[in-house]
Amino acid sequence: MDDAIRLFLGGDVMTGRGIDQILPHPSKPHLFEAHVASAEAYLLLAERASGPIPRRVAPSYVWGDALAALARLRPDVRIVNLETAVTTAEQPAAKGIHYRMDPANIACLAAARLDCCTLANNHVLDWGRVGLRETLDTLRAAGLRTAGAGSCAGQARAPAVLDLAGRGRVLVFAFGTASSGIPPDWAAGPGRPGVARLPDLSPASLRTVAEAVAAARRPGDLVVISLHWGGNWGFELGQDELAFGQWLVEEAGVDLVHGHSSHHARAIQVHRGRLVLHGCGDLLNDYEGIGGYEAWRDDLAVLHLATLAGRPPRLAALDLEVMQIRRFRLNAASAADTAWLARTLGKASRRFGTRFHAQGNRIRVGWP
Repeated sequence: MDDAIRLFLGGDVMTGRGIDQILPHPSKPHLFEAHVASAEAYLLLAERASGPIPRRVAPSYVWGDALAALARLRPDVRIVNLETAVTTAEQPAAKGIHYRMDPANIACLAAARLDCCTLANNHVLDWGRVGLRETLDTLRAAGLRTAGAGSCAGQARAPAVLDLAGRGRVLVFAFGTASSGIPPDWAAGPGRPGVARLPDLSPASLRTVAEAVAAARRPGDLVVISLHWGGNWGFELGQDELAFGQWLVEEAGVDLVHGHSSHHARAIQVHRGRLVLHGCGDLLNDYEGIGGYEAWRDDLAVLHLATLAGRPPRLAALDLEVMQIRRFRLNAASAADTAWLARTLGKASRRFGTRFHAQGNRIRVGWP
């Protein structure tokens, strides 16, 4: 497949709170949560569950075994949803949970050689518009392209353009929905910084996305829509979500839907040859040791490797590398955990006929 393009798609990357505390330049640890006053509490919870975690770690520490996996798989493009403000701002938004990483720790993101961080989510404005501006400036200075947030609605809806050096372009658009918890006043507007927010998954919202795609697309471009949609837990898919994913393919001509927001991996669908990831799950978080959600296995993180080929591009292969978050680090998952995830995703994806075959810490995905 000489024309094949391989994409690494990761879910939510949360490098704030406890994770930020072990990096070389931790933020001030104070929090504004109802029951937790210091980010160090999350670090202590994780250590109670898994053992000692080093401090002042190398920027690459949190990526662990994922770095070797990505080096072996050699994706052309690396895309994640960055669910953390990168700022020193001290004025929190009027909400219960606030994530931030100190800008001096930006090497943590650069260590994974990310090409694009999508930002249309319910945490990027946790420290207000001042925090958003610093986040955008810091990522730009580090050479990390962004989509889904900007100084106005036009910038927020504009794609990150990833040039593949003579092999075409990948356009990454990012939108976040009300169902993921993005407040209405976070929406970017004329002259107002914010995120590309969709109030719902209606035909009107589809037109918003389709118009943005049509305005930027050139012949031969590969279009990815990154969507922060739905709640944190559960495998059930709403009818509006099912319809919207299909509309993006059928009406907007999207080549791949990169869905996220759930803390665990969700159903995988291939619709008319296009991949629809309904929930990539968390790729990095500091939830280790927090009780109450163990059955969902939010400690299992997934590297989604999608190969697209042909003109127009269609999904040619999909492989999942399964990691486990332990001691705030991505470690290759056990064969037993990988098999559990394959069975779980098989049940969640049964209506689509998607198949999952586990071997070691890898899952090969098949579809009708």
